[in-house]
Amino acid sequence: MAQRVRELRAAGKKVISLLLGEPDFPVPAPLQEAAIAAIREGHAPYPPVAGIPPLREAIAAYYHRRYGLPYQGAQVVVSNGSKQAIYNALLALLEPGEEVIVPAPYWVSYLPLIQLAEARPVIVPTTAETGYKLLPHQLEAAITPATRALILCSPSNPTGTAYTPTELHALAEVLEKHPQIWVISDEIYELIRYEGEAFSPAQLPALYERTVICNGFSKAFAMPGWRLGYLIAPQPLAEAATKVQGQTTAGANLIAQKAALAGLTGNLESLVAPMLEAFRARRDALYTYLHTHLPETRPYLPTGAFYYFLDISAFLGRQTPSGQPLTSADDVAEYLLQEGVAVVSGSAFGSDRHIRLSYAVALPEIEAGVQRLTQALRALQN
Repeated sequence: MAQRVRELRAAGKKVISLLLGEPDFPVPAPLQEAAIAAIREGHAPYPPVAGIPPLREAIAAYYHRRYGLPYQGAQVVVSNGSKQAIYNALLALLEPGEEVIVPAPYWVSYLPLIQLAEARPVIVPTTAETGYKLLPHQLEAAITPATRALILCSPSNPTGTAYTPTELHALAEVLEKHPQIWVISDEIYELIRYEGEAFSPAQLPALYERTVICNGFSKAFAMPGWRLGYLIAPQPLAEAATKVQGQTTAGANLIAQKAALAGLTGNLESLVAPMLEAFRARRDALYTYLHTHLPETRPYLPTGAFYYFLDISAFLGRQTPSGQPLTSADDVAEYLLQEGVAVVSGSAFGSDRHIRLSYAVALPEIEAGVQRLTQALRALQN
């Protein structure tokens, strides 16, 4: 869809894009300065496969400070983005034919990454009524002798909802009966949270020794193009993930690592706070607009990340002004694109009755985009 937007814009069509999960803020100045200083050092050797020791120690210290988790630097593997961290974890954990439970909606890359690891994703649908969160009885029903891992993303892409400590405790009670199952906890949005307590599955004693945390710097530090992520795991798994990475990409970009180190060892809260407040204002404005003008989409207030996952069921089965029937989320996304606003079809996330809007763009762009979206949906015919 992003390529389609570029093509339409090149042809002179005005398209407002609410597609990408890419913050529209500059990289914080201390990180820029650290990167420039690293370049000016003029020395750029191959970095250690698992990351430079000061950054690994800083990541461990951050998780100890924020979550009380007693990690050591040796348990951290710095990677080329959080996607690689997830893939490293899957390759280190899984044997061919094993199963990974994936609550839906899910991030678009989970299924392909599991399949590349020659394992099988087991998709468990969730609903708006439960905040698009996996329930204990659903987890229990999905477990088989082949189950090896559960992927959780909190706050979630695409829904923006997050698990509470109580909800994670309930899932942990199920997993306690199945000690062969690991939790891969995708925490890339953990600093972009508006309400509620930040909580990791690794904080639960029953799960600490079988949780792999996957995180990165793309979202909270607004540096997606720098490609820097990491995993934290029990040391044997961290060592296995290091071996995997050593035979694929080797170490992550040295300049990006030194920039990230400056972010983690500086005043982290002051770096993130302005962006977080801007996202909160956009979220609230978008909710007010949707609640007023498109209540059929069942708008809700996301607790984190920067997405709305809108229910378009009420508009399926209708026709465009030109007579084209809309029978799926893909149809709706294509129609909206032709009307000048780009969104992501929910089919990419495992739901054919939703579309995803990103509010990682400036508020005037968001307002113009949802106005076009509303006009386009209101123009549909029964």
